Amino acid sequence: MQPFTLRPVAFLVSLLALSAASAPAWSAEDEGEETSMARFQSTYIFQKKPSFAAQYSGPNSVGVASERSYTFTLSAYLGFKPWQDGEIYLVPELTQGIPLSGLVGLGGFTNGEATRVGGSNPKLYRQKLFLRQTWNQGGERQRVEGEVDQMAGWVERNRLVLTAGNFSALDIFDDNAYAKDPRTQFMNWSSMAHASYDYAADARGFGWGAALEWYTGDWVLRAGRLTGPKSPNALPLDFRIGKHYGDQVELEHAHTLAGEPGKVRLLAWRNRAVLASYSDALRYGLAHPADPDTQWIGQVRSGIKTKYGVGLNLEQALSDRAGVFLRAMKADGRTETYAFTEADASLSFGGALKGNAWGRAADTLGVSFMRNGLSKDRREYLKAGGISFFIGDGGLHYRPETIYETYYSWNASKHLWVTFDVQRILNPAYNAARGPISVGSVRLHAEF
Repeated sequence: MQPFTLRPVAFLVSLLALSAASAPAWSAEDEGEETSMARFQSTYIFQKKPSFAAQYSGPNSVGVASERSYTFTLSAYLGFKPWQDGEIYLVPELTQGIPLSGLVGLGGFTNGEATRVGGSNPKLYRQKLFLRQTWNQGGERQRVEGEVDQMAGWVERNRLVLTAGNFSALDIFDDNAYAKDPRTQFMNWSSMAHASYDYAADARGFGWGAALEWYTGDWVLRAGRLTGPKSPNALPLDFRIGKHYGDQVELEHAHTLAGEPGKVRLLAWRNRAVLASYSDALRYGLAHPADPDTQWIGQVRSGIKTKYGVGLNLEQALSDRAGVFLRAMKADGRTETYAFTEADASLSFGGALKGNAWGRAADTLGVSFMRNGLSKDRREYLKAGGISFFIGDGGLHYRPETIYETYYSWNASKHLWVTFDVQRILNPAYNAARGPISVGSVRLHAEF
């Protein structure tokens, strides 16, 4: 379990005290309003990759031989309301699993749970610990249904919402009704978020920080800052949040098109951290041709650098049974990956259809297309033989990484879903000299 460091906990305690001091006396008068909760989920994902052809392989390549992998997570979502419109959540999680090829060789990894597991022995850690405080500002009262990270209750249409503590940027930003949760929807990383959204987090995907959301009419404005890792893609966090951090701002608008609801989101982000630039790393590699270590980025990682990107996120219902989504993002691509995956441009789109037409209203069929690209600086570095955290075949015949995914989620019982998923990956790790790769998956997901 992650240790409770002094500064983040003190920060959270001070926010609790401030909110409690300003909150009026409160009791749960509204019918159906939860004052506490204990929800649980468990997800097991089995994946199999047959052998495939490759002209060559490198230190960070997907293995060409047939492979099997699995991930298992068991999470408890615990929450209570200590005062009016205030909520505190704790999420401990038990994990176990072995990812495909040691979690290297792809930009769009095949299993969104893979970063949370660390071997065949079960490990317990604190996933989240955060405060959510809502300040209602008037307007129509709206029902909030209970789910993970959310107690059932009521809010006003116009409101301010503060989330502070230990959580993930993806809990607040880059939401999408049809492509978000690898436990219930598409499994690939490129559909659970913008692949080129290098959001600040530890190796499991979580950090410390705060985010403020302003809801007014059909608009939502969000802004947040979170801690990043001490070194890129590492687990220990850097708590110097005034010096090294990840910022994000998102503007969302809800609309109705042909009588059906939809949302448009514009997201901009910026990281500030000690990172290596690919141009510096390439110069180092060319100047040291006898050096057997091709992780040249580690030799030139010094000085604070800024990394940024901007993206568009769309979701649109076609009926109460079907909807479509689209994400597109471009990052600057001059520096190494900070905390997410190896992508500097990303595009994904697809849709989901409920099984009402064939008498299975709780089932879902999903289809998606994903394409990830690299910047010129990163391509030149990899082409020269350099490797980075997740990818590096020892050379590069560049093509955008293209992924197709289809899943069918079967509601086996009230609390259990069984999903069959197929992914086809062209140009794995952006290399036309390798692949294509096919991955089949079976997912068991329970909520109770």
